[in-house]
Amino acid sequence: MALIYDALVQSAQLALVLALAPLLTGYIRKIKAQLLRRRGPPLLQPYRDLLKLIRKEAVLAENASWIFRSAPYLIFATTLTAAALVPTFATGLVFSSAADLIAIVALLGTARFALALAGLDVGTSFGGIGASREMMIASLAEPAMLMIVFTLSLLAGSTQLSSVAAFVQGPEIGLRVSLAMALVALVIVAIAENARIPVDNPATHLELTMVHEAMILEYSGRHLAVIEMAASLKLLLYFSLIGCMFTPWGLATAGAGFVAYAIGAVSYVAKLAAGGFLLAVFETATAKMRVFRVSDFLGAALMLGLLGALLLFVSQSA
Repeated sequence: MALIYDALVQSAQLALVLALAPLLTGYIRKIKAQLLRRRGPPLLQPYRDLLKLIRKEAVLAENASWIFRSAPYLIFATTLTAAALVPTFATGLVFSSAADLIAIVALLGTARFALALAGLDVGTSFGGIGASREMMIASLAEPAMLMIVFTLSLLAGSTQLSSVAAFVQGPEIGLRVSLAMALVALVIVAIAENARIPVDNPATHLELTMVHEAMILEYSGRHLAVIEMAASLKLLLYFSLIGCMFTPWGLATAGAGFVAYAIGAVSYVAKLAAGGFLLAVFETATAKMRVFRVSDFLGAALMLGLLGALLLFVSQSA
């Protein structure tokens, strides 16, 4: 009976992630529009867009191979798996043993590789430009993410998210400069990985500046709906990672009961709302940088992650 209850809680977390991902995207768009003194789209507009795309027929290029047709489903599956592994309102669930930071980085890398292959498959110039830029961003974002993982693993003694969250919630965490460096580095990586301003503008289709949109220009119908849903899940995933590793307050433990789970869900939604608002304010107040400056932007994240890990290693050795 306990196993069935734990499976139901894990399923509830998966359903919560799927339900909130488009809402988070719509919320950020709405806040940005309000900051610019525009009415903006409704909060539920991403759901309507997904339903409209699902109903449409998928148009394929004549030279599209099986890679182009299967890439959206692979991207969605790997992103959903990674998002479902991150604790949202409770830790120590059924899949907590698989919620490893290195595994999540590997899943996101698989999704990125599939998207880049899909952009190159049709042979268009825009797809090639977007894929090359995506790989350039990944060459700096992934090492920075791994340095963040090493910093947290040195602190918590484990790469499992439940263990990291439990350690940060404990009284022995204190004020640590290395943890602050890791947080800033993770925010920079999250902005770059989700193609947000100043790295990329998700609301534009300018050929010389777009990265993510360039790789999906040839998609339509249900394929485009799956990719858009995967993009929303990826954005939610990084918000969940920040909330789990750096602000884990409100997270319930396994078997804590319905009330604790409800409090954890409410606190999780509040964290998403606060994070979405801060991201909207940042994007409104920041201009998009040139593509050639993205390496400097991500290089700062890599150096912060490296310095955090070295500072922690030296302090523990002393």
